[in-house]
Amino acid sequence: MGLTTSCSWEPACSCLEDTDTQEKEVRAMVGSDVELSCACPEGSRFDLNDVYVYWQTSESKTVVTYHIPQNSSLENVDSRYRNRALMSPAGMLRGDFSLRLFNVTPQDEQKFHCLVLSQSLGFQEVLSIEVTLHVAANFSVPVVSAPHSPSQDELTFTCTSINGYPRPNVYWINKTDNSLLDQALQNDTVFLNMRGLYDVVSVLRIARTPSVNIGCCIENVLLQQNLTVGSQTGNDIGERDKITENPVSTGEKNAATWSILAVLCLLVVVAVAIGWVCRDRCLQHSYAGAWAVSPETELTVSRHGFEQTTDVLPFILKSSLGASCEPTAFPLPPAAPGPCAHLFIWMLAECTPCSPVWSSIS
Repeated sequence: MGLTTSCSWEPACSCLEDTDTQEKEVRAMVGSDVELSCACPEGSRFDLNDVYVYWQTSESKTVVTYHIPQNSSLENVDSRYRNRALMSPAGMLRGDFSLRLFNVTPQDEQKFHCLVLSQSLGFQEVLSIEVTLHVAANFSVPVVSAPHSPSQDELTFTCTSINGYPRPNVYWINKTDNSLLDQALQNDTVFLNMRGLYDVVSVLRIARTPSVNIGCCIENVLLQQNLTVGSQTGNDIGERDKITENPVSTGEKNAATWSILAVLCLLVVVAVAIGWVCRDRCLQHSYAGAWAVSPETELTVSRHGFEQTTDVLPFILKSSLGASCEPTAFPLPPAAPGPCAHLFIWMLAECTPCSPVWSSIS
């Protein structure tokens, strides 16, 4: 079927060489916008005061939108298409009478007829195109419930998927060899929800076997899409389900870790306390009597600007520990540690009962 290459402003010429209506097909996703094409060849020019353009559904003749010269009212447009169906005035000047349909719904899946008439040609058909709109929506990923046993000889699987379009095909597959199971074993319930989309529930009943690897497939023919999810029975799956039933949360794991650390810290504190008590008992119960100070030769040690003498240390020990230690002549090590560690070494050295400790340190 040929088309003329151009048209002048007045009078309009036909874009058709015969009276046949052109047919086209378009596919759109639910919720998207789509353009239904209806146009003369590039280079065509039209006078909007000469052409009448009508868009309507082919079967029910529902008015979608239209253009009438010097009449901007669209009161005859069906409420389902009001503010959803538009043509471009600038496009019509170039011979493009395409319809822009917004927010596609499942109810828009039908045939639309575009008709353009020329008043100057005695309302002759300038262009006639029929566009079939196919609407699609993705089904959700199928959810296959764990098998249960209504009887000892039977297993039942349930597969659910929602919000798809058009009506789906449902198959159950033996994933061991990818063969299709007999459809007589399944019972499918397919229905339209409040959004005009399809929900499907399929129930499969098969004979009980020790291990079954089954898949549920939801086929959307229009989108050429297959969604398949498997469900397997057996000892390994049973163990996995058992673990899932009583999961250990991250919070519980952290609490257990902190409990272990707390116990360890408590053990360390107890060990230090026991060591301290044992040292006190060693000092207090092994020796008695007055503190006999034997002046030692003064030895001055300088470390980081801190001056200490050996004569001061016995006095400090006596004041802090009481008359409980017997002084012994013990020279200060050449490389003396810091002040606090220096005092601790003197405590070990001057208290006779603890001298073995010093021996082990030196």
